[in-house]
Amino acid sequence: MAYLLIPDPQKGKAKKIPIKKDRFQIGKKSHNDLVLGAAGISREHCVIFKQGSRFRIKDLGSSNGTFVNGKKIQETSLKNSSTIRLGSLELLFKEEENPSAPSAATSQTSSSSPSSTGTSPAPSSTRSVSSPPSSGGVLRAPRSKSKYRPIPVEIKRKIHEKLRENQQIKLMDFSKISDEEARKTTKAVLDQIIRSMAKEIPPTINARQLYNEILDEALSLGPLVPLLEDDNITEIMVNNWNQIFVEEGGKIVLSPRQFTDNEQVIQVIRRILAPLGRRIDESSPLVDARLKDGSRVNAVIPPLAVSGPTLTIRKFPKERLTVEHLVRFGTLTPPMARFLEICVRERKNIVISGGTGSGKTTLLNIISSFIPPDNRIVTIEDVSELKLPQEHVVRLESRPPNLEGKGAIGIRQLVINALRMRPDRIVVGECRGGEALDMLQAMNTGHDGSLTTLHANSPRDALSRLETMVLMAGMDLPAKAIREQIASAVDIIIQQSRLSDGSRKVKFISEVTGMEGQTITMQDIFVFEQTGYDANGKILGRHRATGTIPKFIHELRRRGVEVDMSIFAT
Repeated sequence: MAYLLIPDPQKGKAKKIPIKKDRFQIGKKSHNDLVLGAAGISREHCVIFKQGSRFRIKDLGSSNGTFVNGKKIQETSLKNSSTIRLGSLELLFKEEENPSAPSAATSQTSSSSPSSTGTSPAPSSTRSVSSPPSSGGVLRAPRSKSKYRPIPVEIKRKIHEKLRENQQIKLMDFSKISDEEARKTTKAVLDQIIRSMAKEIPPTINARQLYNEILDEALSLGPLVPLLEDDNITEIMVNNWNQIFVEEGGKIVLSPRQFTDNEQVIQVIRRILAPLGRRIDESSPLVDARLKDGSRVNAVIPPLAVSGPTLTIRKFPKERLTVEHLVRFGTLTPPMARFLEICVRERKNIVISGGTGSGKTTLLNIISSFIPPDNRIVTIEDVSELKLPQEHVVRLESRPPNLEGKGAIGIRQLVINALRMRPDRIVVGECRGGEALDMLQAMNTGHDGSLTTLHANSPRDALSRLETMVLMAGMDLPAKAIREQIASAVDIIIQQSRLSDGSRKVKFISEVTGMEGQTITMQDIFVFEQTGYDANGKILGRHRATGTIPKFIHELRRRGVEVDMSIFAT
């Protein structure tokens, strides 16, 4: 007989669900054989079916995937004691040939399901233990083909409670000792705790993994550590303690990793903010920050975050990206890259427009590298992300208010101050409000070659967004005057987009050509045309030049500047 063990928090033990059919479907809707309402479970999530004498499991196109023994699957075989993770819920698959005749293994240990219920197995005189490398622990680390097998949250919670109650830990001043010493001392205490809990911890748990996870949770960023180390993951989104989504290969999927509770999420947020001198509490429940590697962090806690503390990390790439990378990724073409280099070199004012996560900051970082090294550059950001290769760079970052609600310095103040710093170029990480007016005035008063980004869905929308942001400065200016300022200041708009398959493309490079009546005129220089999808759902298409020659190119040629005109060939 085969059955599933499902954690039942109300009764404090696992619920046994027999698999009585050859096809046993699991999902959120009532027509499934097993109906589960936990977070992250799809209407029709997966099916367990019998093939000969063996059981197999198949994902039914669920949104967040089906994980068996920590590995995401499409279809695979199930073995006795396989763990199945669906959304935020972990099940245990069990199979008994003869329920009335206990096996040799069950005669020595408890037959309960420790990995899904967190209950203690009965003590066994034959149970052997050995220490993991350099841990001094008492758990056996079983060999497993699985890259990651979740450890029951109940066990980690018990260990964390004992750590917090330990007198040696309470008396330690972690601010006055090194990270290495703190980890060493905590590991010694943790070793004692795990020894005392040896009978409560199932032998199937990987000892090395348990030690590392507890230490990371107690002293570092917990379950975020391996996600931050994974170069394939570009964004981490924590919705609450038991729901961590990641963006991998342009797609958002649910990670099997979890925190132990919401309090631990808040502690990790505070650990991120501590070195930056920033805080988060009920009086200041949202904050922007960055990690040591430059990754951007946004955190929101209750009462603003109703479902629990929320953390979003936009990872900063370890390898500095260049325009060659963008060409290789298909974001743009070599002719487009050469054109953008001409624009930056010839001091054209550029606005990069796009949606959230479309790659605006990455593109800004890359094209800023075309600025000549003898130029004095001032960068202005809410959270410092730009990493320019030039030496003559001054980096300014806005400041939030202090505990008394005073001392805030916004982007607009920094833009005004930057004009007094004798800049050759001003690079604003993102225009969001009234600073747009000061940026336009800078572009119109001798600071050519400035760059910025903003949120908009098309080049035409970008112009409307700029107009709206100028009005946010509080100046009572007529619409025509604002549009004339924009038409005079902005030369090029680059539209960056994140497509439905997760790929990022420069969809338009457009030139602002002037005014006709009350309307700002534009012309597209390069466009991306979508032609369909391939067998894997990837978008097919091509970048092409429209054949239009930008007005300033004619001016450059009249001045005797050589320009490769083949880049505009259709």
